[in-house]
Amino acid sequence: MSDKNLAVVTPVILAGGSGTRLWPLSRKSYPKQFVPLLGEQTLFRSVVARLSGEGKGFAFARPVVLTNATFRFIVAEQLAQEDTDPRAIIIEPSVRNTAPAILAAALHLAAGDPEAVMLVAPSDHVVPDAEAFRAAVSQGLAAARSGDLVTFGIQPTRPETGYGYLQVVARPDGSGQPIKLARFVEKPNAARAQEMLASGDHLWNAGIFLFAAKDLIAAFEALAPDVLAAVRPAVDAAEGDLGFLRLSAEAWDAAPDISIDYAIMERAGNLSVVPYDSGWSDLGGWDAVWSHAGPDAAGVTVGGGATAIDCSDTLLRSDSDGMELVGIGLSNIIAVAMNDAVLIADKSRAQDVKLAVEALKKKGAVQAESFPKDHRPWGWVEGLLAGERFQVKRIVVQPGQSLSLQSHFHRSEHWIVVEGTAKVTVGDEVTLLTENQSLYVPAGAKHRVENPGKIPVVFIEVQTGTYLGEDDIVRYEDRYARG
Repeated sequence: MSDKNLAVVTPVILAGGSGTRLWPLSRKSYPKQFVPLLGEQTLFRSVVARLSGEGKGFAFARPVVLTNATFRFIVAEQLAQEDTDPRAIIIEPSVRNTAPAILAAALHLAAGDPEAVMLVAPSDHVVPDAEAFRAAVSQGLAAARSGDLVTFGIQPTRPETGYGYLQVVARPDGSGQPIKLARFVEKPNAARAQEMLASGDHLWNAGIFLFAAKDLIAAFEALAPDVLAAVRPAVDAAEGDLGFLRLSAEAWDAAPDISIDYAIMERAGNLSVVPYDSGWSDLGGWDAVWSHAGPDAAGVTVGGGATAIDCSDTLLRSDSDGMELVGIGLSNIIAVAMNDAVLIADKSRAQDVKLAVEALKKKGAVQAESFPKDHRPWGWVEGLLAGERFQVKRIVVQPGQSLSLQSHFHRSEHWIVVEGTAKVTVGDEVTLLTENQSLYVPAGAKHRVENPGKIPVVFIEVQTGTYLGEDDIVRYEDRYARG
């Protein structure tokens, strides 16, 4: 049984970002935090699990999650998979970087308790040792409760040029106790990174923070009042929506696009750093995934339907059912295959994967940003085949869920159920379809598919018509309040 005298720390999880360095598995429509990159658990689910339970002298409260409207149902689903009931899922109306997002969480918490202590963490980092991390939080708690803004610095293991650094006033002594911060250091070149590694008084900036809500708000009042002037009314005018908390778009959109480092951390005087040396990565490239996946004696990692023959220092990964990827005699190669895109790169060029995304954007390829599976609040849909006047899709509806009651002007649809039992509405008729049964939906007819059962419903949808865009839809009823 928990000790009622334990300090309470509220996790604030940032889950709205969309990186490009792990393309094609991570894309704008379904970024890396929601993907099972290492094992079966997604990065988002792993941070939810890590920031739960108790540490020495404290207990984690229910988390606050910040995300955007596109990811809100994915966040809710993955929280449910971890049996976690969040304090709030806050919807950011537009991208405004970490300073406005973290301030919104602080204002939300302070409305109930100005003394509330919040631990801010990105949702796309790997921290293998959850107990060691909780111990580090415990080390920083006294400083945070006494008014410091606490950040976490990772003991560097190599002269990394892809991270920002924290210079502390003294070398960490191994105790894990907070150290005063001397200054922030931007991402260095290779020579400077080597110097900082040798100095012993520089740590990687993990982007993880611990502070009382009132102290962060006070810092914004003093150092970034323009951010506070926009975010406070956005929080005050926030509205509930199907269990989510939507910030006011009109106020929020006036907020500057600025990081918490630039707005506050690089300018505040009450800063402490907790040194951490028990393993951490932001999985900022496929080379990092290769490292954390546990290469074999030849330096090879394989995932999904991948096979390596006489390879070395190579990552091979297939993330599509039925897609077999075989590498023969490869060295220092990254190869990631999906059903709509394949990446092949020299491992030393892992940080340049973003160039592939930029090139695909220029040529108008949907693969640049769109994931082949389009995740919806009721399940997901995957394109299988497309022509000028037809499309074939596989659609999965989770138990108890339903599509909206809708119609289309320009296309008709034919549905074939291949798994489960679907409750289908077309016009005024309601029908139960089981495996191997089908139904035709003419253009203009109101229709809906529901799953009344306990297993997912899977059906194949064949669309035909003069226009097949997703914007050819009129919704009449929708339990998920989509327009």
